[in-house]
Parts: sequence; structure tokens; C-alpha cells
Amino acid sequence: MSKIRTLNCGLRVALEYIPYVQSATVGIWVKAGCVDEDNSCRGISHFIEHMMFKGTGSRSARQIASDIDSLGAQINAFTSKESTCYYVRALSSNLEKTCDILIDMIADSQFAPEEMAKEKQVVKEEIKMVEDTPEDDVQDMLYEVLFKNEALSNSILGTPESLDSITRDDIKSYIDREYTLDNIVVSVSGNFDEEQICEQFEHKLSFLRKSKSEKTHKNVLYAPSFSSKVKDIEQSHICLGVRALKFADKDSYTMTILNNIMGGSMSSRLFQNIREEKGMAYTVYSYTGSHDKSGFYAISAGVAHDKIEDTVAAVREELNNLAAKGVTSKELEISKQQTKGSFIFSLENTSNRMVVNGKYALFRNRQRSIEDVISAIDSVSIDDIMRIAELITDTSLYSGTIISRRDIDLAALMK
Repeated sequence: MSKIRTLNCGLRVALEYIPYVQSATVGIWVKAGCVDEDNSCRGISHFIEHMMFKGTGSRSARQIASDIDSLGAQINAFTSKESTCYYVRALSSNLEKTCDILIDMIADSQFAPEEMAKEKQVVKEEIKMVEDTPEDDVQDMLYEVLFKNEALSNSILGTPESLDSITRDDIKSYIDREYTLDNIVVSVSGNFDEEQICEQFEHKLSFLRKSKSEKTHKNVLYAPSFSSKVKDIEQSHICLGVRALKFADKDSYTMTILNNIMGGSMSSRLFQNIREEKGMAYTVYSYTGSHDKSGFYAISAGVAHDKIEDTVAAVREELNNLAAKGVTSKELEISKQQTKGSFIFSLENTSNRMVVNGKYALFRNRQRSIEDVISAIDSVSIDDIMRIAELITDTSLYSGTIISRRDIDLAALMK
């Protein structure tokens, strides 16, 4: 069972002790992502994540890598729309030394101008990589239309122009504003000494500012929107989405189960209809995205250029069938078992557990027990499924994006 402990300095630590493993994963979560960025510095959250690995007052970038390797540990980081996480996975016997390196990066990264110049080029290549991967690019485009004029529409990577404008002073100012004790959670999962971990972070991170200024959330009335790109590619990529549930909503497990029925597995309706029966797509699936104050349900497909219209029609057919006929008790039971299986499998990895615990602590200031999750999944009824299905079956509410060799009016296909 995981718990949240608040240290004297105000820092929250999510702790999950697992005695039967010989390692632990530690993540420093910061509630700062592209939703927190000003127009003048798009991509700065992600760029700072990169720069944290480029040298501190006592370690060069090479030394950080070498010191981690010498301890048999692994280190990495990621930036999302609303948060940044720096994490290490280490042998329990080397955890304290490994955490010292992670803390050093947060506390004393130098952001040398020459390193910034090199890393800007690296991120620009990352931007190109996404643009050269239509399946990724079309999903980024979906955020832009689903959350038009809202912070969630911002690109995590920024643009080449916004990267060029970021200065060392911008970085220092952003960190001072966003990396505050009330805006950070340390998540620890595995075999560790609780008192040692808490004392280490209490001592080493207490220099941070206590609190972050409260931001106002901009409410924008949602209206369906569409976007397309014409590119010389071999396959068309379609993404359709509609607003749905925010993170940790009381109906989250119902949505997970419904998503699994519709397009989350090989036995799902979209996969069986569009790929197996009609042979129109190699890739077709649905997924959900959940954020602090909003969320969405989306359907993605990669199809031949001449199958776009048929594929969109088949998606509409499945959504209409869901609205008209609902789901069967057999589908519900299979999806519950798959959902429980995915959840239990994820618990066998301390890094996965660190991520889940950290995210819940950061955004909801609470933790979940295994028993609570299983009970919530088991309690989902067909009536619950149909209540949530109302959020995703009205095709007039869908936004959409497409990248294709053809110039397609996706809005017209969804009418």
C-alpha cells in the first residue's frame, strides 16, 4: 500500500515499500508542462528537462552518465502537457548515491550557453522526427483542434523559433516560478529505507521556494474543429476525437472498460470490423487522454489513401451501433478481465508504480489501493457503460485530423 508523507519543508513524498524486490525507482515530479508556458517561451518545460542532464557545478554531462552507470542504475526523464518527471531506477544498496545525482541535477544544473546551443539543435531534430512520423504528428494535431485556444493545445516540444528565443535567464526564471515545494512530489516505489529517503530529500531540496502562484484556468467553449496536412506519404493517418473525462474522474474505470471494448484490444469492435472483417487498415485503435481539468476519447487509424471515406464510415457505424445496441454482458466481462490484467501486470514493474503513484499524488494528493482499483473495475455495470457511452457516440461533437497524400474534407465525412 502506498502512502503520502509531507516533510517538514512542505515537500510531499509518495512511498510504496515493496520488500520482495532488490531495487527501487525514484521520480521527482514537477507540476509544470507546456500548459504553464508563456507564448514567448513555448517548449521551455521540455527543454529544461533536456538541460538537466547537461552538467552541474560538480558533474559534467559525461560525468552524470558515468556516475549513474558505475552504480548499475538507470536515469531518464519525460515531459507531458502538465508535468515533468526526472527518475532513476537503482539497486536498493546504491539508492542513496543514485538519488544524490538526481538531486544534484535539480539543484545545481548550470545551463551553460554552449550546452544550450547544442541541445536546441537536438530538440529541433526531435521536432523533425515527430513531423516525419505521421501517426505521432496526427495525434499532436488532434490536441490542437480539440483544445483550440486552450493551453492543452500547446506543443510539448515547442517550435524551432520558440526554442531559439529561450535564454538562460528564461530558464532560471521558469524554474524559480514552477519548481516550488508545493508543486513537486517525490515518488518512490520498491525496496528502500523510508527515513533515509525522506531525510535526503528534506535536506537537499528544502532550498526551493515554498509555493507557486495560483494560475487561473481559462474556460473556452468547445466546438468541433478539423485540420489536415497533405504530404507525400504511403499511408493516410486519421485521428478523430471528442472531449471526455478528466484525470481520476469517478467514472474513469468505466471509460477504460468502454475504450477497451471499442478499440483497446485485438478483440475490440473497431479492430475486428475495420481490420479483420473489412481489411481496410493495418492499424486501428481507440485511446483516452486524461488531464487535470479535461480529457478526451480518440480513434486512430492508418489506412490506404483510397480507403479514407470507407474507414470514417466504418468508425461512424461502430459509434452508432454502440448508441443503438449498447454492449453485451460477455463484452463487459471480457473487458473487465483485460482491464484488471493490464493493471496487475503494470504492478510488476517499480517504474510503472512510481509513475502511477506520482501522478495521483501530484494531481489529486491521494493514492489508490489495489483493492480499491479491482473493486471499482468489478462494480462497473452495463448501465454505467451506456451512461458514459453518451460522451462518445454523438459524431457531431467529434473533431478530427488527417495527414494524407489526398486533400480530404474530414469535417464533411463526419456529418
